[in-house]
Amino acid sequence: MEYQNTFRHITNRSTLFPESKEVQIRLIVEYDGTCYHGWQRQPLVPTIQGVVENSLQQIIQQDTPVVAAGRTDAGVHAVAQVASFRVDGAHSHRDWRYVLNRLLPADISVRLAEPVGNDFHPRFSARTKRYEYRILNRRERSGLAWNRRWHIWQTLSVQDMQEAAKRFCGMHDFTSFRCMPTQTQDTICTVVSCKVIKEGDEIVLTVEADRFLKQMVRVIVGTCVDVGAGKISASSISDILEARDRCQSGRTAPPHGLYLMNVTYDGWCSGV
Repeated sequence: MEYQNTFRHITNRSTLFPESKEVQIRLIVEYDGTCYHGWQRQPLVPTIQGVVENSLQQIIQQDTPVVAAGRTDAGVHAVAQVASFRVDGAHSHRDWRYVLNRLLPADISVRLAEPVGNDFHPRFSARTKRYEYRILNRRERSGLAWNRRWHIWQTLSVQDMQEAAKRFCGMHDFTSFRCMPTQTQDTICTVVSCKVIKEGDEIVLTVEADRFLKQMVRVIVGTCVDVGAGKISASSISDILEARDRCQSGRTAPPHGLYLMNVTYDGWCSGV
């Protein structure tokens, strides 16, 4: 009888605690980047990755790396950043969206948490990323969106900006539109779409590409703004691309108007 009770006890434990095979959890994370030094963990300064990993450590009592689709810069926001982490089977059935959001600060939110195959990688499995940049184009500054829009009081020609944006589409060497210095050797990117639209007193630039160089979107935006202000002609964009010289392009837009909107994968997209 004692042997049977012990056997039953072991059987019940194996049912409650399945094998500790690793499971990957995929997240969609939304955040206001104002108070953070970007996504990537850095010593002595707050980052999105650092805060998420610290929250995970409180839950499972061990250091757990969180990998993201892209390393957004300091002050940049995200509507649908994609990230993932791995846990053993004993932790895989938690409601990760609920437990993480209870610990995360108000400016970081997990919108989705789901198990995904171990062959998924947030960065290397991605097909495209789409960014949106918002400009407030009126004389008065905003008291509400000061940290989420680039305020430009001068009148900008949206038509000229639209003409410039079209010229970024396709496969190009974007050396002229990256922050220097950088360790990235491959400077070829394929821009799927680059558009400028007017929404009331806002100008919105969206760009989707297979990959981006450091601060590439912000330099594209700054150059389009210089086109809209009449400092650069839209027809010169092709020549600037061919020059492969950062000094030939326009200014770098500030980070607080930039949003990572979504990341696309085969058969799946993180946002709208």
